[in-house]
Amino acid sequence: MALLDAYTKPLTADQVAYLLRRATFGPTPDQIKTLTGQTAAQIATKLLADQPTPPLPLDLNTGKPFTDQLFDATTQPTYRAYLKMWWGNLMLNQPVSVLEKMTLFWSNHFVTNDSTVNDHRYMYRYNALLRQHALGNFKAFTIAITQDPAMLRFLNGNQNVAGTANENYARELQELFTIGRNGGYTEDDVRAAAKVLTGWTDTGYRDATSTSISSSFRPTKHDSTDKTFSATYQNTVIKGRTGANAGLDELNDLLDMILKNVETPRYICRRIYRWFVNSDITADVETNFIIPLADLFRKNNFEIKPVLSALFQSQHFFDSALRGAVIKSPTELVIGTFRFWGVQAPDPTQAITVFYQIGNYINLRLKEEQQELLNPPTVFGWTAYYQTGYYQQWINSTTLGLRGYFGDALTINLLKFNGKAVIDPIAYVKNLSDPTNPATLVNDAVGQLLAIPLDQAQKDFLTNTVLLNGLPGYEWTSEWNDYLKSPNDNTKKQSVQLKLTTLLQYIFRMAEYQVA
Repeated sequence: MALLDAYTKPLTADQVAYLLRRATFGPTPDQIKTLTGQTAAQIATKLLADQPTPPLPLDLNTGKPFTDQLFDATTQPTYRAYLKMWWGNLMLNQPVSVLEKMTLFWSNHFVTNDSTVNDHRYMYRYNALLRQHALGNFKAFTIAITQDPAMLRFLNGNQNVAGTANENYARELQELFTIGRNGGYTEDDVRAAAKVLTGWTDTGYRDATSTSISSSFRPTKHDSTDKTFSATYQNTVIKGRTGANAGLDELNDLLDMILKNVETPRYICRRIYRWFVNSDITADVETNFIIPLADLFRKNNFEIKPVLSALFQSQHFFDSALRGAVIKSPTELVIGTFRFWGVQAPDPTQAITVFYQIGNYINLRLKEEQQELLNPPTVFGWTAYYQTGYYQQWINSTTLGLRGYFGDALTINLLKFNGKAVIDPIAYVKNLSDPTNPATLVNDAVGQLLAIPLDQAQKDFLTNTVLLNGLPGYEWTSEWNDYLKSPNDNTKKQSVQLKLTTLLQYIFRMAEYQVA
């Protein structure tokens, strides 16, 4: 089997759920039901379809946009928080689309953070740029991010001028954004690239007198000498230029040069593979998946959609051995759980208080579980995507308890939105195939909630010990039927509800729930 060959069989419900867990922040039951029986190619087309530009984030108090207003230091902390809540709700309300997952991917790739930039208007523009180019052309994306005001601030591109070149962005452009640290570039290449990038600056930073935010090229601050690169880049010489177009012309030459190196598309494809498939890239995967995928990337002029389309419908992607290979990130855990249980953020123009109540809860959970939106800790991104062990970094002595408490809060109804509990265990169980049979009930529930199948001993433990607490199965059948006959009897209702709550609480704390 060639790893990149297409998987053409109609997808089962389990396969659809797996695909959506990886390509989005988690499926809803309706999405699984609707897409079951379709092929990976059909679903990939939906995942990669263009999406409308989302409405601007709104001020909770005024109901009006705030990203196009004059900078005000007193409202800055509040607006920074609103922006994260707004993005979290976009993830929560996503259709069958990879856009939000890819926007987060690029936030972890072309990294800036709001702790450093410290202007919410810059960070909104940055997020909009990620969203605009997330499924577009990689070269055009890299050119745009190089000129982005937030990036110019974050990696000191605005300080990079002829005579005193700042090498910060030039280094990360190669080490992290394009060819990778093992791509063979040299310190001389960093210095030469820094000279190419001289002259750019941002305007409007923390400006209380103007709403104009942009970037511009200053010809008088540009190094117009020729720039010579190493053998890694075939000893390319980028011709020095003068005038208004010098900066963009040399930037284009620089990207063309970097993209010609075979390691650049391979590096990007490895990053995408680790995000969607598995952190472990074996020699077989490198040879028979990464390299062909990178060749496809190059042949398609560095368009991103063909790469994702091939990945999501590949034989390798649907290899059952990859199920559970990814520990859920906080966004996948929190937002995916909410999506399964039907939580949606309302239209903020109609119910802005509830909109931000939900967004605030998401933001707080992601921050404490160490994936604060728009605020990766370093230029490398979130630790779990670059440190040894990769996804395992999401689980530590701090986050393990917090992840467990998140599930507890849902099951015991500590969390309510607009006065309504997130999870109604009785209503959920009523929709399973046979709630009267405890073994069937457990089998159905773990089949829907867990990414990997349990063995029979695990299912028996959940049934006999967790749900029934040692009682014979017929006791549950009798108890459930008694409740159905008298649904308004609080004693009978609480009896079944307590058992179901205990079951769900246990499932949420299982290792199998923490993986995708």
